[in-house]
Amino acid sequence: MADFSKLADPGSPEELLVRRIDRERVPRHVAIIMDGNGRWAKARSMPRVEGHRAGVAAVRDTVEASAQLGLEVLTLYAFSVENWKRPRFEIWTLMNLLKEYVRKERRNLVNNDIRFNVLGRWRELDPLVVREIEQTLEETAHCKGMHFNVALNYSGRCEIVDACRRIVADWAAGKRADIDEETLGRYLYTSGQPDPDLLIRTSGELRVSNFLLWQIAYAEIWVTQTLWPDFRRKDLIEAVLAFQSRERRYGGVLQPESPGMELFSSSRS
Repeated sequence: MADFSKLADPGSPEELLVRRIDRERVPRHVAIIMDGNGRWAKARSMPRVEGHRAGVAAVRDTVEASAQLGLEVLTLYAFSVENWKRPRFEIWTLMNLLKEYVRKERRNLVNNDIRFNVLGRWRELDPLVVREIEQTLEETAHCKGMHFNVALNYSGRCEIVDACRRIVADWAAGKRADIDEETLGRYLYTSGQPDPDLLIRTSGELRVSNFLLWQIAYAEIWVTQTLWPDFRRKDLIEAVLAFQSRERRYGGVLQPESPGMELFSSSRS
């Protein structure tokens, strides 16, 4: 249950933003491309890995605020298939931060009724990381609140390939179904979850970076110049307000408000 009272301190700038949120139009699913850790560290003459360490605080605050907003699903893009091209020490640091985060936050997720889920080929990660993930998946499996997805060793193209492989395997086993959008959706990593309504990207970059390629077909996109380590609930609330200001048409058109408007629209077509 959304608890807006905990989203901001009384009298704070965040509280003024929270008052503007339409409770009836909060997005069901928000996905975030967490970008800018390296630039954050570089601006402070620090090693890139320090940016990743600083980004953990942004993850904690965003997960907490998302649950308080009443989101059904929050998905964070943590590590892509392409990220294996980075320096070995940076990858080692990322894996250790991930292992530490999952272990430390496990009890907090359970206490807040948040269900943990992982998207991607995460079983190919270090066995120690996989072990922590499996334990957290098991301990939060009963949770009924927000679904918290972390995309690890993830690629949108790989997800679609994996879905197709699973369909073919089921066909070979005699479990056949018509191949359509609904069928493919059931075989994606996000099966059973609503598609993202809102995609947020930090650091100002204007690309989707192979993230949820199928699912974001009609997502609203909000880009902020804020680097991920500096991202906080205020930024999330601003993104939600921007989302609520948009008209979602899904390829259609808005119905005319009056006969006069209909005539005007026809004359301009």
